[in-house]
Amino acid sequence: MLPAMSDAFLRHIRATLDEIEAAGLTKRERLLAGPQGGRIRVASGGGARDMLNLCANNYLGLADHPDVIAAAKQAMDGFGFGMASVRFICGAQTLHRELELAIASHLGKDDAIAFAACFDANGGVFEPLMGEEDAIISDGLNHASIIDGVRLSRAKRYRFATCDMNALEDCLKRSHADGARFKLIATDGVFSMDGTVAKLPEICALAERHGAMVLVDDCHATGHLGEQGRGTPALTGAGDRVDIVTGTLGKTLGGGMGGFVAAAQPIVDLLRQRARPYLFSNSLAPPVAAGALKALEIAIAADDRRALLGDHARRFRAGVEAAGFTTLPGVTPIIPVMLGEARLAQDLAAALDRRGVYVAGFFFPVVPKGQARIRTQMSAALTAEDVDFAIGAFADAGRALGMV
Repeated sequence: MLPAMSDAFLRHIRATLDEIEAAGLTKRERLLAGPQGGRIRVASGGGARDMLNLCANNYLGLADHPDVIAAAKQAMDGFGFGMASVRFICGAQTLHRELELAIASHLGKDDAIAFAACFDANGGVFEPLMGEEDAIISDGLNHASIIDGVRLSRAKRYRFATCDMNALEDCLKRSHADGARFKLIATDGVFSMDGTVAKLPEICALAERHGAMVLVDDCHATGHLGEQGRGTPALTGAGDRVDIVTGTLGKTLGGGMGGFVAAAQPIVDLLRQRARPYLFSNSLAPPVAAGALKALEIAIAADDRRALLGDHARRFRAGVEAAGFTTLPGVTPIIPVMLGEARLAQDLAAALDRRGVYVAGFFFPVVPKGQARIRTQMSAALTAEDVDFAIGAFADAGRALGMV
């Protein structure tokens, strides 16, 4: 029997869960019975079902690419299954260093440092670099990992409305007036819930004017946006004016796991000494590192996949808008179909599920209240026929639910 205090605590937790359910905010996980891809097998009570996948970060379709899988298998044979240690003790292999140098070269930086996830990279990058005499100016829609990383730093914190350059300049002026020694602007390259691209040329221009540095989280861009997949700095023309790039290996670059920080050599060197998620987490498993390295190699040469991805995004956006849905404007493969209320997002997701389209509803606290949506994501693993099928499913489900 549980002690009275423990029982009371569990009742409190169950009440909170009941409130989440009553508000229509419960997130339910589904299970795949096979690899990630444009078409997937989804486990269900009556056996696995084939479905069209519109909600993976598998932008170039490399998660089940045979060459990526082969590289991972070969690495397991040559380097083993796991490292069983943190990097600075005995957890690094030549494979890890090869991956870091390839990332740095691709992004035009001196060096890169690999983390277990980009959440760890963003969680660990600020505290070693910025002290209480410094200032971090963060976009209001930045990813949760940036928000958490900034909180861990002792630096002064400033927040500006998303892509609002006047608000950003106000923050820069205030931080100067407050006596900041060094200033760092932090922004997502692509805002994952909206598909919006940051105004990097304008941000970098303000940074130069006010003596600030720029950090970009490019998780939803590296590999599939910009020339050779170099991300939003290349896409927007900001180029090497971005000082620090963080990113992931868990989306376009194979879809496994792992993250990185790419920057000037002294920055990377200090992170190796003091970034806590790096110092106290195991190195990436060798198959993951090798698979990501192969995925990067493929992505650099994948102009055909990038072109197909762009075609799919334009086709789907036009199709669902013609069906009567509202989307957020943008040029990325992220296309949010806006619904407003959480229950509507869940109802539409369920209706699409019945029609063989795999999507997820997004609602508070992932997005602000009243801005619930189905966030669709295109992939080069899809065909034009797949995209047309998805448009038809949205139109049919929307009519059945009285949404369009």
